[in-house]
Amino acid sequence: MATASTPALSPEVAELIERSERDAPQPLGRQERRAEICFAVPVIAAAIAIATQFHAERHLSVGSIALFVVAYLLAKRIQFAVGAAYTIPTQLVFVPMLFLLPTPIVPLVVIAASVLTVVPEVLAGKKHFDRFLIGPTDAAYAIPPTLLLLLAHVQSADWSHWPVLVAALAVQLVFDPVLSTVREWLALGVSPSIQPELADLVLVVDLLLAPIGFMAARAGSEQAGGWLLVLPLLGLIAVFARERQARIDNALELGRAYRGTTLLLSDVLEADDEYTGSHSWGVVTLALRVADAMGLDSHQRRNVEFGALLHDIGKIAVPNEIINKPGPLTDDEWIVIKTHTVEGERMLQRVGGVLGEVGRIVRCSHERWDGGGYPDGLVGDGIPIESCIVSCCDAFDAMTTTRSYRKAMPLKNALEEIEAGAGTQFHPGVARTVVELLRFEATTASAAVGEREGIAPLGGGELPEPGTA
Repeated sequence: MATASTPALSPEVAELIERSERDAPQPLGRQERRAEICFAVPVIAAAIAIATQFHAERHLSVGSIALFVVAYLLAKRIQFAVGAAYTIPTQLVFVPMLFLLPTPIVPLVVIAASVLTVVPEVLAGKKHFDRFLIGPTDAAYAIPPTLLLLLAHVQSADWSHWPVLVAALAVQLVFDPVLSTVREWLALGVSPSIQPELADLVLVVDLLLAPIGFMAARAGSEQAGGWLLVLPLLGLIAVFARERQARIDNALELGRAYRGTTLLLSDVLEADDEYTGSHSWGVVTLALRVADAMGLDSHQRRNVEFGALLHDIGKIAVPNEIINKPGPLTDDEWIVIKTHTVEGERMLQRVGGVLGEVGRIVRCSHERWDGGGYPDGLVGDGIPIESCIVSCCDAFDAMTTTRSYRKAMPLKNALEEIEAGAGTQFHPGVARTVVELLRFEATTASAAVGEREGIAPLGGGELPEPGTA
């Protein structure tokens, strides 16, 4: 029997999901509340304006409306994880609504159903009362296709109207992700750059469910209640959704476990050697700023964070008398020290998963751009960019920290060393970013304080071996 693998979530999407779950019982933030009101008011106004086009001569069945609302509520309760996001199979109910209810009232019915969906969760304490504000905007997707059908005078499920039907679906599939992108950007600050990851498969699912909804509408036109045939399909999707959600939860829990393991290993490293542990945190501080400045994606940024935090983890296997030696190391001692990157990779690969991938970053954190580093003598772009960032930040942090056998190097001198090593010891782009970031910070600090020689050290560190840091 085949088993489905745990879905991979990018760190940014995982954080978005966890933040959504964490914030649900809390009231909306000021910015989010303001954005939701700004969207909800015009959506409700548009739905009311469209509803005024309803003519009394068309039969209005309160029972049919109630049945559709209940079916819509059931569909809204089903959140099926697709890719990195969720889809709700409301298309199976919304499409029959367009043709079996008076078309002008459909947006209002969808808004009412979307608001009612929140009631059980509010009563159960799972969502805050002001989450009702989200309902109208969730229903906004119903307005464009409804308007198009009304303008084309198409209100029956007839195949002869296929060009209009295709256009109505296309309008919905274009409008919905655009609105979601703008809404989440304004309300939650979610970068539009991750929207394709969130929306692509959702749109595909809506596209594939629409013809089934249309066939249900035709069945309902020929036989009262025929559209209810979609309910067993909703039940089947609910079963799959529950199983899929369990795997999403496992993925989130696994991500938390990786981060917890990373922090635990960092604590172990600091307990074994306080200097090395604090040095790692110093490298993390600068490395994440460099990763952000260079525009690394969330996956690479996570690797930089974990790689910087654990780049010295292999030193646990190095004798303390070498690690803590108050003076220059002998050639034989340097041979032992150089094994720490390989040992670090081996340790992290035993953990596996994300940390197994980070092991590669740790192994390459002492490679040089010109090929003179260790342990593999990699050259140029053959070195992971995450390792290049860790390497450069490691060297800077080491140079600007006082040790028992030498004083910290002044900021100006340390930046000159980084510049001198660009293209030989360091990745040119990384070196340039480090220098620009720290010089800008020093200039800003000097302007604010008056006269200042440099910036505070970012953490502890060891002076790298000349030519091999």
